[in-house]
Amino acid sequence: MVEATRGVLGDLVRRLLPRRAPMLHIAEDHGTGPVIILLHGIASTAATFAEVAPELHGHRRIAIELLGFGGSPPGTEYTIEEHIAAIHRTIRSLRLRGPFTLVGHSLGALLSARYAAKYPREVGRLVLISPPVYLAPSEIGDPMARRRVEAFLRSYAFLRANKDFTVAAAAGIGRLLQLGTTLQITEDNWDAFTRSLEHCIESQTTIADIAAVRAPVDVVYGGLDQFLAPGTMRIVDRMRHVTTHRVELHDHVVRGRLARAAVAAILGEGRPGD
Repeated sequence: MVEATRGVLGDLVRRLLPRRAPMLHIAEDHGTGPVIILLHGIASTAATFAEVAPELHGHRRIAIELLGFGGSPPGTEYTIEEHIAAIHRTIRSLRLRGPFTLVGHSLGALLSARYAAKYPREVGRLVLISPPVYLAPSEIGDPMARRRVEAFLRSYAFLRANKDFTVAAAAGIGRLLQLGTTLQITEDNWDAFTRSLEHCIESQTTIADIAAVRAPVDVVYGGLDQFLAPGTMRIVDRMRHVTTHRVELHDHVVRGRLARAAVAAILGEGRPGD
């Protein structure tokens, strides 16, 4: 009886008390100098920045793997708030002094924008690479642009509802494009993938988050990025604190000319006043 009562009370306490955010895996922490923190995208790992991190000479580069991906522990619902809480606890554990440059790719870009908006004193510069920024269809006046965004959202819902297809398709694309661990959807990260897709990418407020950021923002994206909705970069580009860098004939993946453009943006090369 006593043991049963303790068990019930324990369950009640766990439900009522907020769950402490987990510590994320720090895949890389190399170099000295001003700090640059790198956050990868969905269904990926710190390998995303294989062509970026080695070029950040004279800086301390720290690559963190997101909740449920790479070496990081799983989450529960993978809401943007849950991701941000885990990122914040991990960054605080580093005991950094002064603002850092925060860099995010894809999902990591959306999380970086929210982080910079929520913790403005911590982020001195924000660099968003290939951010899949969408407005809600109800907020889009242009009928063609609205249909394109609705098509994106339907395709994401299809991926979430068809596990076998999605896992097989990701594996095929990864082999075809030689992506290695920059795109991996498996049994282990399926919940992280589907719930992050639904709660962070499909249901997002990234335009408002970027507008709320106090630090200078650079957005680097490919002209052939298959995950960008038409017109959204024009909205972002109109913000006074944002500089956009379009890399023609390039897609979503951080390599080649897109990687070089990202390095230039991270180091402040080419931005007026830097």
